[in-house]
Amino acid sequence: MKAKSTLSQKGITLIELLVALVIGGIIIGGIYRLFVAQTKAYTVQDQVVEVQQNIRSAMEILLRDLRMTGFDDDNNSAITFRPPPDLSQDVYVLGDNAITVNYEYYDKTALQYQRHSVAYWRDPATSRLIRQLTIDNVAGSQETLLENVEALQFIYGVDANEDGVVENWVSAGAVGTSKAVAIRARLTARPEPVNPDVQKMASPRTLESIVTLRNICLIK
Repeated sequence: MKAKSTLSQKGITLIELLVALVIGGIIIGGIYRLFVAQTKAYTVQDQVVEVQQNIRSAMEILLRDLRMTGFDDDNNSAITFRPPPDLSQDVYVLGDNAITVNYEYYDKTALQYQRHSVAYWRDPATSRLIRQLTIDNVAGSQETLLENVEALQFIYGVDANEDGVVENWVSAGAVGTSKAVAIRARLTARPEPVNPDVQKMASPRTLESIVTLRNICLIK
């Protein structure tokens, strides 16, 4: 008598193989989508951190000049509210989105005091924060401090009765004859617009700082 084989005749059917491939494809697709989502989130976070650091750096430079306003100055016109200077004329208009501050700076190389006039404004054509330093009436080059700037705003704390206390925060046009002794600077910028994912997921970042014009407070 012929002996029966004890080996199992069972195997993987075509349907089982297809089901396994579908399940494997779903798992791989899920992993890929998770990887893409994490990559986008990392890119957005990286851009957000970069724009925050750039805003902070630009604000520090701005505040440094604002703190110097009126230093060692002999007149009361140490701060003016005007748009970017046009070297062809000396006509300026009051505004809340640009500022020029004046102070004296001792140059250790020249061994003499220099008259510094620093202008800040946002260029609407390029959305850049521009800084221009004028030394002893000689205008320097325009320096870009920050790209992709959406807004630059200044609000002024006025001391109407010269008691050393800010009575009200007003726009440049409302300062009038009152003394501006403090400035609230607000700077808003957005990440680089080259990445559409960043544009969709990252909102503009705003940094606001208040600086006291200590040298102006000493002027009577």
